[in-house]
Amino acid sequence: MKANEIRNLTTTEIEAKINELKDELFNLRFQLATGQLENTGRIREVRKGIARMKTIISERENNK
Repeated sequence: MKANEIRNLTTTEIEAKINELKDELFNLRFQLATGQLENTGRIREVRKGIARMKTIISERENNK
């Protein structure tokens, strides 16, 4: 998800997306540990997505 798309969401929607991505990250790590993960690059994408969302939330808090 691009930063512009994230900025159009409300803070509660972003927090919900963060929780979804954290669950996905947990599942991806579990698949990696068991040798079932085929696309290892997805872990990096999910981590960056979480970081983007947290950054935008902190920007909003700092601008208040």
